[in-house]
Amino acid sequence: MCKLITMIAAAASLTVASLTSSATANAGAVLDKVLATKTLTVAAGTNWGKMSFLNDKHEFDGFDVEVAKGVAQHLGVQIKFVTPSWDIVAAGKWQGRWDMTIGMTPTKARTELFDFPALYAYQPAVAVVHKDSKATKLSDLDGKVVGATANSTLLAYVNHSLIPDWIGAKPIQFQFTPGEVKAYDTSTVAFDDLRLGDGVRLDAVVTDKTIALDAIGASYPLKLLGGTLFTSPSALVIELGDKELSDRIAAAIKGMRDNGTISKLSIKWYGVDYSVEQ
Repeated sequence: MCKLITMIAAAASLTVASLTSSATANAGAVLDKVLATKTLTVAAGTNWGKMSFLNDKHEFDGFDVEVAKGVAQHLGVQIKFVTPSWDIVAAGKWQGRWDMTIGMTPTKARTELFDFPALYAYQPAVAVVHKDSKATKLSDLDGKVVGATANSTLLAYVNHSLIPDWIGAKPIQFQFTPGEVKAYDTSTVAFDDLRLGDGVRLDAVVTDKTIALDAIGASYPLKLLGGTLFTSPSALVIELGDKELSDRIAAAIKGMRDNGTISKLSIKWYGVDYSVEQ
């Protein structure tokens, strides 16, 4: 009987050891792939204003892009950018097509799909109208047609469904009630409708202030309406399940904060230090 008990105990120990070994082998799978291929694949946009765009050399550039490059440098790997639409990125289920994305607000609902290793900037959201708009205050958008990027906190604000549940979130006030809401792939696409004329397709767009100012600087016939609607943090994002990669990204951003790199990059691109909440 003692021999039998000993054999059972030994078998149980082997089973536990096997399960532990398996869990260890599966841990850090994405990081293992990144290090093995020496490439960090990042989902980004080609027209996200100064956050992420293609420069004259047809290379990715911008504030968020440089932050992502800093993470790749910390990992000792090259960086590769891919360009899925934002709604696909935000829907999750990446299936290994990319390892990380940039510029996502870490809402509570999104934490069910994603891990947010590090915050690196705070983006104010604003309303933009055509330069010929007769609107003088945000409440003038009541009953109007307002656009925003699909699957974003910006669209949630327009729909009055935004819950500010990220770290350090402040209460928000919905300052207008649209009559119709339109979702777009990007703010730039929405601007293209708005530039056709006041009320032709749109009456306003809700977007990040940095993107709005970029469009105005590029001679889009637009203007800001009112002040900041809300401010939300931007985070680097990976899918759940790879603590090792998450920790390495967090360490990279901490180093870039500690040595002033992120602050300097923000001032370089925006003239304002968006690495801290304004």
